[in-house]
Amino acid sequence: MKKFAILTSGGDAPGMNACIRAAVRYGIYCGYQVYGVERGYEGLINDDVFEMHSRSVSDTIQRGGTIIKTARSPEFKKPEVVERAVNNLRERDIDSLIVIGGDGSFRGLKDMVKLYGFSAVGIPGTIDNDLAYTDYTLGFDTAVNTVLDAINKVRDTMTSHDRVMIIEVMGRECGDIALHAAVAGGAEYAIIPELPVDIDGIAAGIAESSKRGKTSNMILLAEGCADMKDELIDKIQAKTQKTAHYTKLGYIQRGGTPTMFDRLLAAKMAVRAVDLIGKGKNGRLIGIRNNKIIDVDVAEALAMKSKPDDELSRIAQILSL
Repeated sequence: MKKFAILTSGGDAPGMNACIRAAVRYGIYCGYQVYGVERGYEGLINDDVFEMHSRSVSDTIQRGGTIIKTARSPEFKKPEVVERAVNNLRERDIDSLIVIGGDGSFRGLKDMVKLYGFSAVGIPGTIDNDLAYTDYTLGFDTAVNTVLDAINKVRDTMTSHDRVMIIEVMGRECGDIALHAAVAGGAEYAIIPELPVDIDGIAAGIAESSKRGKTSNMILLAEGCADMKDELIDKIQAKTQKTAHYTKLGYIQRGGTPTMFDRLLAAKMAVRAVDLIGKGKNGRLIGIRNNKIIDVDVAEALAMKSKPDDELSRIAQILSL
């Protein structure tokens, strides 16, 4: 009987458990023995591998995080460490690996495929949505909805006190969480790494809106622009005489029950991954583009550069007036 293993690597993201569940159950349906790897590539290095059954993933679809745990593994950049991990799988007669993670995780996958010819496919699991080859990653939709819930609560106190609120959200060097949440949540400004930032213009805009009777403003600040927080607060307060408060949402964006969108995406991507293994296709990353599940060569996918959604940026500017 053929065997494949599953691991989750890097930062956790809502929808990972739904993806593990779908891969395990669809894999068993297709006649595979399925194995889990604890704590990502660290688990591969340490041979922390165990067989999974249909009941292993019961009562998990609604849970955030990852039941097989995750970790970051800087050591996995060393070829000899990658070789040890591959040998651990081969000694168990495990033929293929499904990696659920982000760009760093996929670089490890690429090394396994290119250096040692091991069969592996990847599923994008990261709230940052920072992989250019796919429109959406697992966990992004849930993270944005978590931000929206926080925005709704912050807005209550912001409007009660006539304040400017600056909310920092995750995303590393990608501004997708900030931009999507700003449009969906009615924020006046979204500051993201991919676009030039005019702090003086933002302060002037807030001052001008005050003359039109607007008493409060909300700014979403992407993680990659967090170093301009102090300058932003100082200039807003100097030009508007309004109090500007800063809130960092932090790790609450990583947790929580995955949305319907993330659960469906997890199932569709898991099924494509198992099907690719069955067809002998190797070194492919699963994604979604124009609402269609796709797969792309790992080297090609990692070479693509992320770009901001120009149309959404334009809409954000118009609707903030």
